[in-house]
Amino acid sequence: MAIFGKKLCKQKLDTWLAAEEAIATGQSYQMGTRMLTRANLAAVRSEIEYWAGKLAEAEAAEQRGGRNRIYQFVPRDT
Repeated sequence: MAIFGKKLCKQKLDTWLAAEEAIATGQSYQMGTRMLTRANLAAVRSEIEYWAGKLAEAEAAEQRGGRNRIYQFVPRDT
């Protein structure tokens, strides 16, 4: 069973995608020799990957009915 619901995962993923877009459009600037960066793009991208994975887990759990199904079998010669 997924810890986070599909709706929450989608919301968080959208938030991080918006953050990446904001960073890409210029959240750093330079004044003389000094430079200011307001956000870490690598950290944002790792959060996007995390929430994309959690969303995939939630969707898979919803599709399977919330259960992991593992079957074992032993092949036998007849």
